[in-house]
Amino acid sequence: MLDYSPPLKNPATGKLHRFETLKLYIYDEPADQWERLHNKETMTLARTICAQRQLDIQNRRFGFLSDAIRNSSFIDFFKMETRKKQQSLSDDWAMGLRYFIAFAGHDLKFPELNDHLCEDYKNYLLSGPGISRTGRPIKKNTAVCYYAKLRHVLKIAYKKGIIPQDLHAIVKPITPKETHRERLTLNEFQHLAETPADSDLMKRAALFSGLTGLRFSDVATLKWSELRGTTGKYELQFSQEKTEAAEVMPISDQAVFFMGNPNTENNIVFQGLRYSRLKTFFTHWIAAAGINKNITFHSFRHTFATLQLELGTDIYTVSKMLGHKAFKNTEIYAKIVDKTKRKAADKVMLKMPEDVVSTELEESLPEKSFKFIVHRNE
Repeated sequence: MLDYSPPLKNPATGKLHRFETLKLYIYDEPADQWERLHNKETMTLARTICAQRQLDIQNRRFGFLSDAIRNSSFIDFFKMETRKKQQSLSDDWAMGLRYFIAFAGHDLKFPELNDHLCEDYKNYLLSGPGISRTGRPIKKNTAVCYYAKLRHVLKIAYKKGIIPQDLHAIVKPITPKETHRERLTLNEFQHLAETPADSDLMKRAALFSGLTGLRFSDVATLKWSELRGTTGKYELQFSQEKTEAAEVMPISDQAVFFMGNPNTENNIVFQGLRYSRLKTFFTHWIAAAGINKNITFHSFRHTFATLQLELGTDIYTVSKMLGHKAFKNTEIYAKIVDKTKRKAADKVMLKMPEDVVSTELEESLPEKSFKFIVHRNE
């Protein structure tokens, strides 16, 4: 057994450990020359392993990595990162890992990674393979999600010095297909809040997302210790799961109300919230409200963004409230806010005499009684 002082971090698990069992054994009282030879060779092997561990420690001290780490399994590394993310997110990470293993196999090593392999994997995903239980082919935006998981793991591996190239920067992401983002109108949101639901926990979490714009991952991991302030001045101080950015977000008293009562035994606000249970819950709740839309948890984030724009909040502020790093991500919402477009179109108006109508406009109308109405925008 080797004893480390100070403790070392296990590259596979990331945990600190003091001891390593080599599983080498010697005879306490060798009875013959063969047992004595066994003891001698075993001790030589143990000293060799000890010397190798000392070299590994010395290399890490100066920023180097051992050949053992550089030549280790990328799949194991991917699994380790997946376990970290699955603590709070949906099963997207697990499925992303499954699709990569289906493409690359279980034995892919770090030295085998290159941009050609990544591009081939991209084409594999875009071909729409179906490896799930149903065998249904994946859609393009699902491919976007799974490919992003691989690029994220590649970025971490490069930062840790395990791979020599920044493959995350070399291989470009899959361009997502623009889709209709389902959301609720203000009247629908109000009606849904008044509709009874099977689970008070899931209902409160959904309404809280609609009032704050937080993703499921951030709602599910939100802690009471991250709530600051008093009535009228509440704010959240937390790190976003997706972007890992530190955020300070003002929230309304009503949003705090939907957080419920503090749990003295657990710091998690929405304790017990599970992504896998949401689909069935939403099916029943949305139907009970008489709303004919495909509403998911993420729809409440879309609802928050579009309602903010419709009610006059500028897009820069909405971008900050959503925690977007790139402003272009917020511009998507501006395309679907028809009411805001209508108001914007009516803001620039010329003051015209009521009896003045252009000849061309008159000719295009069925009746001659049309006249301009002056709109005054205060």
